[in-house]
Amino acid sequence: MSNNRTLAPILAVASALLIAGCTPKATNVEAPVDPATPATTAAPAAGTAATAQPVSLEGTSWVLASLPEKTLANGSPATISFSEGRASGTDGCNRFTMGFTTNGSQIQFPTQAAGTMMACPPGVQEQAQWFMQAVMAAKSFDVADGRLTLLDANGKELATFIEQRQELAGTAWNATGINNGRQALVSLVADSTVTLNFGTDGKVFGSAGCNSFNAGFEQSGGTVKFEPAATTRKMCPDPAVMEQEKAFLNALVASTSVQLEGGQLVFRDAGGAMQVTAAKQ
Repeated sequence: MSNNRTLAPILAVASALLIAGCTPKATNVEAPVDPATPATTAAPAAGTAATAQPVSLEGTSWVLASLPEKTLANGSPATISFSEGRASGTDGCNRFTMGFTTNGSQIQFPTQAAGTMMACPPGVQEQAQWFMQAVMAAKSFDVADGRLTLLDANGKELATFIEQRQELAGTAWNATGINNGRQALVSLVADSTVTLNFGTDGKVFGSAGCNSFNAGFEQSGGTVKFEPAATTRKMCPDPAVMEQEKAFLNALVASTSVQLEGGQLVFRDAGGAMQVTAAKQ
């Protein structure tokens, strides 16, 4: 009897130890990830703005608005257009073309440009020199509110431009040159006038020099397409005017591109040859 009493506590302790030894230890188990559930990413900090994309000058055209501390010549606007790595336009006296490169808001022009070499009145000649000096000195640019500003290496303003409207609709022009059909752009016959009036309805009309004409046209940016024109049937006494009229109407149909620079208009064919030039009325 006494032996049973002695063994009872020992058996109780052994049972407790046996139960404890069979109990599994607690472990940290990660929940399985559903591959269909997208991973979450941390939200950007409040007030963090997206990086602004640099403004591209490609395909833009501008008219000079100001040169600091300089007075611009009346009736001789300077312009600059950017296309396919080339900058071209007029300094108000001569036409120019040159390469350019940009990196963000930085810009680089060569130290020389190719261009025509006409002599111009003193005021226009001075403006041309100031304009080209400003362009060549530019190291950065800014575009805002339809204005282009060229800046030097210290951020000082060199020149400002306003954006050139490229739409033909609602404009009127007097032709100044017509391709004669032999790949030569020639001036108009003395005392003759050729006009172009572009409506907002896709129609152009005016005087071809002797007869009135009208035609449909389509424009998409720098590309243009003219339908063959309908004309009146008058015969004018000057054969040169009649020949010019025929050349003008053919030149319109041959035109595939258009460029507006200041108060000047240029149509070119698919090969880049000038077909018609005009001055704004």
